[in-house]
Amino acid sequence: MPGQHLAALAIAACFLLCACAVTTVRVGAWISDNLNGGSIAASTGDVAPLADWPANSAQLTVAVSQPIAGPLQERADSFNDLKLRTVDGELMRVELVRLSPLEMVQESLRQPGFQAVAPDSSLWLDLIERRWAELFPIAPGSLGASRVGPTTRFAVSPIVIAAHPEAARILGWPQQAVGWTEVQARAIASFTEFTWGHPSVNSAAGVLAILSEFYTGAGVTRGLTQEIAARPEVIDYVRSVETAAHVLPDGNQLGDEGRLLPAGNADNVVLDAFVTQEQTVIAWNHSSARNRPRLLGLDNDDRRLPEGELVAIYPKEGTLWADYPLALLELDGRTGPALTRNQRRTYRAFASFLLEEESQFAFLQAGFRPVDLSIDLMAAPSPFAGSSAVNPLLPQTLLPLPPAQVMEMVLDIWRYTKRPANIVLIVDTSESMEGTKLASSKAALHGFIDEIQGDRDRVGLVEFGSGIKQHGPLQQLDANGRNYLSQLIENMQASGYTDLIDAVWAAHSDLQNVGDTEAINAIVVMTDGRDNDSDSRLQDLQQAVQQAQLPVAIHTIAFGRDADASLLRNLARIGGGRFHRADETNLEELYRHISTYFQPTH
Repeated sequence: MPGQHLAALAIAACFLLCACAVTTVRVGAWISDNLNGGSIAASTGDVAPLADWPANSAQLTVAVSQPIAGPLQERADSFNDLKLRTVDGELMRVELVRLSPLEMVQESLRQPGFQAVAPDSSLWLDLIERRWAELFPIAPGSLGASRVGPTTRFAVSPIVIAAHPEAARILGWPQQAVGWTEVQARAIASFTEFTWGHPSVNSAAGVLAILSEFYTGAGVTRGLTQEIAARPEVIDYVRSVETAAHVLPDGNQLGDEGRLLPAGNADNVVLDAFVTQEQTVIAWNHSSARNRPRLLGLDNDDRRLPEGELVAIYPKEGTLWADYPLALLELDGRTGPALTRNQRRTYRAFASFLLEEESQFAFLQAGFRPVDLSIDLMAAPSPFAGSSAVNPLLPQTLLPLPPAQVMEMVLDIWRYTKRPANIVLIVDTSESMEGTKLASSKAALHGFIDEIQGDRDRVGLVEFGSGIKQHGPLQQLDANGRNYLSQLIENMQASGYTDLIDAVWAAHSDLQNVGDTEAINAIVVMTDGRDNDSDSRLQDLQQAVQQAQLPVAIHTIAFGRDADASLLRNLARIGGGRFHRADETNLEELYRHISTYFQPTH
């Protein structure tokens, strides 16, 4: 195996040499609109503490994104067990807070409750720098202060196409090299039912998936320019691929018998392949049935689990790497407390700890590739050893990120080629919603509308209590449509009983009457109580949904402890959607999160 080990070393070394030049290209402008407005997608669950700490604090709080959060937490616990102290006797300690990469960016520009970040890619660090320079411009010829300081990469994982073995064999795996071309061609072919999906552009995997469509449509693997990206035949190709693609906003859903389902799976689509990191494939294949829901962003009690393994397809045209940096923020006091000397010392100690052999082996066991090139990926107990699902000798080609202005054009074009959405918001304003509940609901609905960017999507609103109080039809989200919906929201008043099923029936009928087969059609229903006044029965609604010509996803929110979670779970199951819980502290955040189901460009 020495030759194979040397080949794996060469691949890893090539990546590490190119990482700074390739993965930190300035790609920030395409997402700046989200930051200017101060609203971004919801977090993965944690909330950063208030930005305040003693002047001699040695506690380092790190904002971390999935899927590295679990392994990094284990490493932080081991580091804390060492009970290291600074030169002035302060105890060094590392705490983690889980945030999405976009949240890290936005919070880093404010008064963050953390002093370091660990996103899935260095491109987010460059976005922080870009936005920081916009907030605090400097005179020409002067040197400005950076927001991102010392950076240590501690693990990597290539972006792959994950598939079940039978789907991979249809594409030609493992006898021949498979790439983006084969997957996308199979997805848009009229003679096949092959389906694929990719994450939103909130992750390195999502960025590459979109780039691959432009590279493939243009027939190039290098030198993508604005002129090439804007060619009509390239745009037509991206549109056809995106029509067939299913965007995965916050993790994948699973169906019976190991089938992969996209969020909002009203039409019972089964994914044959999806874009992700190599680490996801390894973690999937090594996880127990009990742990897989958490791995894929599902509730712990979700029982729609797969049976077989996944395999990783390394695109022959090339791929990118998630490079997992740990970066210290240079908090200089302009937007909050300044970084302390002791926090800087804790960062240096923890960064060094992550590069030690024990930590590098820990990341390897979790499915990541270590940055320590002396570690043999082919030797047991490495998860690569003896595996036919992943291959440490691949990928052999690094797909480059184009210049910033090309990235901006690519993602702008993609935004307008993705499927539009028709969404009906169903809101309970029965008597039990009086007071702060109603105020929280109004704020959450306003936030949802604000989060849907552009005017290609349409939103309607059904307010119910004892019957339907307001029934606003689908509105194009131009200025007039937004004002109309805003007025409906402000007019909501709490009174009456709870006609939940009747309201869902009305919204579902609206979407069927519109009959827009080219759009994503969905209902988002929120209630704090139990249906006690509907004329329709759940069984009747289920029959109507199943017999309908137009698939409509139904997402549900149980607001507070008194909500009928059982009924809402059933509604989500019937409509192939997602069930959520919320209270007054996180309702607005949850609505923003759900908006990413339909607006994946955030």
